[in-house]
Amino acid sequence: MADNNGINEKIKLDAIREKTISVDPNAPKSGPATIQMTDGVLIPKKGEKHVLTSWRLTFFGAILLSLVLIIFFPDPYRTIFITCLRGAPVTFEVTVFSIIGAVIIGTFTGLGSVSSKRWINMICGIYVELIRGIPLLVQLIFIYYAVGRFFHVEGMIAAIVSLSICFGAYMGEIVRAGIQAIPKGQMEAATALGMTRGQAFRYIILPQTVKVILPAIGNEFISMLKDSSLVSVLSLEDILRCGRMYISRTFLSLETMLVVALIYLIITLVLSRLVGLLEERLHKNG
Repeated sequence: MADNNGINEKIKLDAIREKTISVDPNAPKSGPATIQMTDGVLIPKKGEKHVLTSWRLTFFGAILLSLVLIIFFPDPYRTIFITCLRGAPVTFEVTVFSIIGAVIIGTFTGLGSVSSKRWINMICGIYVELIRGIPLLVQLIFIYYAVGRFFHVEGMIAAIVSLSICFGAYMGEIVRAGIQAIPKGQMEAATALGMTRGQAFRYIILPQTVKVILPAIGNEFISMLKDSSLVSVLSLEDILRCGRMYISRTFLSLETMLVVALIYLIITLVLSRLVGLLEERLHKNG
């Protein structure tokens, strides 16, 4: 009787597996299908034809729309593009320095999260939970205005520090997850060969972790580029701030915000493709 129940359960399980729809493009053709729940793919890869096609349509559509506006409607779109692009250097400066700071903070936070010392884990955990629970805009205002009452903090420094601290918390979780994704046998083998724990982390674990977390770091970099628009509240003349200043003079809010959106969209799509190519090259070279 028990054997018959087991056979019936196996038949039901096989029937469910056959009806399961696979949404994983890398799933094997034979065997049980799998379903993977992920966020929307931001970085296109060569094997993902649907995503890459969507990226191309979006990118070239944005380029075409920008050219049409500039060529056929030079007044006011050409002037708006020129005005808004003047803020691009500030946007890139804030983003680049902030991502460097976030990677440094995130690396130490991630290492602290997997440390064998309990008090280090506690400090890193408190930092991550505290920073992730406060909106970035609030952090920007707090560092620039509240801390500025006691220390003179320039707008650029406040923006870089705020973005670095905010994204450093998320980066720390990425690094921690990347380290824990490496099999524990790697550390055990390294220590068995006479390496210290620090040497094993430096020469064995971290190089492999970089390959694992690179797509997530690329997504954080792109997210930071978009969130850098918040620094306009600190009177930094980034892309959004230049657009808002143009609106205050001309009251062309719809036209200006359309141009600002197109500029951010094009920059984001270009960076997403570059990060995708970097990831493919890294995996190809091992």
